[in-house]
Amino acid sequence: MSYETITTTRAGNVLKLTLNRPERLNACPPQMADEIFDALRDLDGARAVLMTGEGRAFCSGADLAANADKSGTGPINGGDRAFTSLQRHYNPMIQALASVPVPVVSAVQGPAAGVGCSIALAADFVIAGKSGYFLQAFVNIGLVPDGGSSWMLPRLVGTAQATRMMMLGEKIHGEEAERIGLIYKCVADEALTAEAEALAEKLANGPTVALGLMKRNIRAGLESDFTATLLMEAQGQREAGMSQDSMEGAMSFLQKRKPAFKGA
Repeated sequence: MSYETITTTRAGNVLKLTLNRPERLNACPPQMADEIFDALRDLDGARAVLMTGEGRAFCSGADLAANADKSGTGPINGGDRAFTSLQRHYNPMIQALASVPVPVVSAVQGPAAGVGCSIALAADFVIAGKSGYFLQAFVNIGLVPDGGSSWMLPRLVGTAQATRMMMLGEKIHGEEAERIGLIYKCVADEALTAEAEALAEKLANGPTVALGLMKRNIRAGLESDFTATLLMEAQGQREAGMSQDSMEGAMSFLQKRKPAFKGA
């Protein structure tokens, strides 16, 4: 499909989704959130998603200039308008990124700020260049973090670091983000594209059914007790065990060859 704020291209089994408002540092208006959601609804056989930002930023956050009430008669950035926008546009997008049944890789250069931070961190793997940084900028304009960051950050880096990011509004650059466990890997800026594409391709050529079940179980396990998680794993093993990729994996093991997974 043709979109106005993002572009989508296919490279083999990988769907590349690029935030495409470089003149606004890829700031995310509701339309962009809706277009990301739409692009994830039908992957047309893609077995992994790679998210990037056009130009020198991943995403500088919600487009406040486009949405602000400048009349002076109401809240500029918050209030009922913000609640409605989150519920109708941004939250469905974040849910889609978290629940799409294939691995998602985000490649972060420059800022991933505000809801842009949430978009990046909603991926299963986050790779950042050394110039990349993650910023919870809400405190600087008297708002609270959104886009699921209040759920994601404590689970990724613990309460102390999450509180630091949210209440102090400090930038977390790529190398520190890797060190504290916020992201998967930090690489040199010039290596970012190649690293992210190689990872997405590797995942896209993996056992798609099993990877999707792993993704589901990881997220659900954060909210489940140990007994419930054991049952969930057993149910997932039953589903994965009935896939063609599972049969191919078993045969390749017995035949001492590399498996050729087909994503089914």
